[in-house]
Amino acid sequence: MPELLTAIEAAEFLNLSPITLSHYRYQGRGPIYRKHGWRVYYTRADLVDWSNRQRWASTGEPLRS
Repeated sequence: MPELLTAIEAAEFLNLSPITLSHYRYQGRGPIYRKHGWRVYYTRADLVDWSNRQRWASTGEPLRS
């Protein structure tokens, strides 16, 4: 099983505030997460994948791979 990061650790990894990450999760715009009871966890791989999909060449077009 991969190492799981808490929401606070994930926000720090992404250089976001925990509140911003929470808003993204609520809006369905954030990285894939897992819930264990009330707690939310992320894997580093999911955070990196999400971050890589946030790349833009200009304000209107996603960066092509």
